[in-house]
Amino acid sequence: MAQFRLQGSRVLAVDLTGDSVKAKNGAMVAYEGEMTFKKRTGGGEGLRGMVTRRLTGEQMAVMEVKGHGTCYFADRASEINLVSLNGEKLYVESSNLLCTDSALRTGTSFTGLRGSSQGNGLFTTTVEGTGQAALVSAGTAVVLRVTPQTPLQVDPGAYIAHTGGLKQHFQAGVNFRALIGESGGESFQIRFEGDGLVYVQPSERNTIGGEV
Repeated sequence: MAQFRLQGSRVLAVDLTGDSVKAKNGAMVAYEGEMTFKKRTGGGEGLRGMVTRRLTGEQMAVMEVKGHGTCYFADRASEINLVSLNGEKLYVESSNLLCTDSALRTGTSFTGLRGSSQGNGLFTTTVEGTGQAALVSAGTAVVLRVTPQTPLQVDPGAYIAHTGGLKQHFQAGVNFRALIGESGGESFQIRFEGDGLVYVQPSERNTIGGEV
């Protein structure tokens, strides 16, 4: 199995011994050894993934890297966060997914209003199985615990990913822009309930995620 390790906080080194990883297209910045590269279309594997992309226009350009040696990945100097999965499912915004072990299965999941409000389609990427995944964030991400006693509200533009038995739904809320008079529309938040972890970045994406 490929070995993931961080070089600082903004470069991912992946050691390969004949195995492979899937990474965001164009994210490879250097490599040592013998590698082969194959471009693939992500956003879901198999028939369901094909149907999803056809319905939503969503796809994620990924490349498969295979060989012997070390490959280095980065994405516009973003911070990199490693997530180890042991049979769990990770839900992640496709733009925040940098690299996954080949043993992990990728797919799609319906997200309803949250995806629609962001203008990013109605589906989000899922990663499932046993292995490692690398996420990127604008600034150092924080991992917030959700329990049945402590639900969590998150700005849609700051959301990266989540794991565990969490339910999510949209609710009307108030954000800082609304308070200072810079918001022109109604503000919304994602409410997470249940038991799990939510990854949040300290910078919002340039979408209409928080306002409709």
